[in-house]
Amino acid sequence: MPRPKRLLLSLLVMSMGSTAWAADRGAPVTQTHPVSQTYHGVRVTDPYRWLENSDDPKVIAWSDAQNTRTRAYLDHLGQRQVVFDRLMAAYRAQSPSYTDFHPAGGHVFAQAVLPPHQQPVVGVMDGGADPKTFRTIIDPDRIDPSGQTTIDWSVPSPDGRLLAVSLSRNGTEDGTVHVFDTKTGKETTNVVPRAQFPTAGGSLAWKSDSSGFWYTRYPGEERPEADRHFYQQVWYHRLGTPVSQDVYVAGRDFPRIAEIALDNYGVSQNGHAVLMSVQDGDGGRFQQYVIDQKTGQVTRISDFDDRVVAAAIGPDDHIYLISRRNAPRGEILETSLDHPAVADAKRLVAQGEGVIMGGAEFGGAPVIATRKALYVREMVGGPSHVAVFSPDGKPAGDIPLPPVVSVSDVTPISHGEMLVSFNSYLTPHQVMRYRPATGKLKPTPLSSTSPVSFADCETVRTTATSRDGTRVPMTVIRRRGTRLDGQNPTLVYGYGGYGISETPRFMGAWLRAWLDAGGVYVDTNLRGGGEFGATWHEDGALTHKQNVFDDFAAVSRQVIAQGYTSSSRLAALGGSNGGLLMGTAMTQTPELYRAIVSLVGIYDMTRIELDPNGAFNVTEFGTVRDPAQFRAMIAYSPYQAVRPGVKYPAVFMATGTHDGRVNPAQSRKMIAKLQADTASGYPIYLSISDKAGHGMGSAVNVRLGQTADYVAFLFDQLGMKL
Repeated sequence: MPRPKRLLLSLLVMSMGSTAWAADRGAPVTQTHPVSQTYHGVRVTDPYRWLENSDDPKVIAWSDAQNTRTRAYLDHLGQRQVVFDRLMAAYRAQSPSYTDFHPAGGHVFAQAVLPPHQQPVVGVMDGGADPKTFRTIIDPDRIDPSGQTTIDWSVPSPDGRLLAVSLSRNGTEDGTVHVFDTKTGKETTNVVPRAQFPTAGGSLAWKSDSSGFWYTRYPGEERPEADRHFYQQVWYHRLGTPVSQDVYVAGRDFPRIAEIALDNYGVSQNGHAVLMSVQDGDGGRFQQYVIDQKTGQVTRISDFDDRVVAAAIGPDDHIYLISRRNAPRGEILETSLDHPAVADAKRLVAQGEGVIMGGAEFGGAPVIATRKALYVREMVGGPSHVAVFSPDGKPAGDIPLPPVVSVSDVTPISHGEMLVSFNSYLTPHQVMRYRPATGKLKPTPLSSTSPVSFADCETVRTTATSRDGTRVPMTVIRRRGTRLDGQNPTLVYGYGGYGISETPRFMGAWLRAWLDAGGVYVDTNLRGGGEFGATWHEDGALTHKQNVFDDFAAVSRQVIAQGYTSSSRLAALGGSNGGLLMGTAMTQTPELYRAIVSLVGIYDMTRIELDPNGAFNVTEFGTVRDPAQFRAMIAYSPYQAVRPGVKYPAVFMATGTHDGRVNPAQSRKMIAKLQADTASGYPIYLSISDKAGHGMGSAVNVRLGQTADYVAFLFDQLGMKL
């Protein structure tokens, strides 16, 4: 009986050595083994360093004890099953949802969510993108009935005959490329390993004659184990040949933390070239390259200091560059394949009020260029729109979109028309057909429908004033007629990092449940994001990271001041970099919050760059090797900020054993310290899933189960009921 043995081991482990008695009385008692280290004259002591070793039987036993306690609590909450059932019923009743459109071979390929499937599928429609003609090519549920295999990304060949797909399992994002025949759905013999992994990801671009493709590849046995998720390179695979004969193209002189993106929007229409972007870690510095399809020669367009964050190819091999050099909101430069260097480019569209969306923080093509117009996605504070320019850069209006939406994609299809995809807080994903000749949008059956209605709700855009006077945007989602009596349970969400913008998105059944139980939801646009361009990001990165935490505290105080809630009814939610935000919220301003949910978070800033994937974060957070950056990091590092006797909020943390982006040890150590030191009497819970990673690729029942867990926790702590 393995479970009793493991529990017995847990008890033995916790009775040995130096022991800290948990102030959270229901929590497992965790032993301490202090390890001290000095950085630039500052001594830092880590009492739970031993919890970093995921393979240690003692750590496994400790994790099991935490999980057992958390599950006993959650499964005892009647609301948890009610919430899960509502989420699953809404998912099963929603319409198919279509995204990631790729025209090829006279057809339109797309990813589709087809309830009740556990994973999205990839299929093909006719050239007019009629969903009635949609035919599934790859269904991960058929490949793996457990629902644990997912599609990382897919790219059709230019002739539409083949589909290259990266597949991974259990949320690992550790992907292998498989190539399928689009007519039969059968797999070919072309299997390419080591093409995808977090954080650098992976990508692929086909040769124009569909005879092969360029792809990203991680090292194998030629490098030690610690380097095999770094040093990403580009190789070329010719169909029908073994991988051992693939040809090296680029990457040997790139940084160890290079994040390479082969751009399928950057394949020239006449097949002359492919664009390639290289990011130096996660900090937002890019190089741009062009690969000659005929010769394989690689030419650099721009270097890191040129601040060109994205590129696209248009008709006649014109190259459009999104530059933020002396233009933090972005400007468009034009060059050509004959003279691609940024030094030879001319300014086509000057910086305006909106942020020209481009770079790793924004998906989709930065510029869609036709012979008659340029279509450019622009953002102002979170919401976005599509600006139209003539080929010579003169403004020609906007595509007429509803207010407060985020445009996720603009895709040219047949007859010169466009599919425009956008999201909002109160309506599900919409896909409209845009006809340039009329300048009008027309609804399509590609748009999603949901059984969840927000007809009785509204969004309110407002701002809070941060410590240094900066105005921080926030969006309040509430039922109409909500009383400002300070009694509404309120949940504030934040991220604030990597230049990633917080944009309108439909949250469906769980948000509806929150509002039905009397809650208010607040979305924040903190510094560190890209909502107002490069300066907004830089003001929340490296030694300026504290601004992010000040912004979030300002929003939290504002919702109290406006009468939405009180600190006894206020909760906060964030994940990953937003988990770091949650860590600072609970340690810097514990009195503001009654409960905090922190998912797959970062907490010990002295150790993050030593984690398996941590080196990618240095360009965003800094390094302990730099004195100034260390001082900034240690000043806010949540793990070091936990103090005995402080009344911390109730905390729910979750992590996944297969997380390749943030080490689960970060959550283990933070939970141990909080459980030992809190004096509030509120519980501190940790949930660890062996069927999840950082959140990407998990099966529907896993994702909905995790959501039901933290929503039920919040309901319990804030006294909410459906």
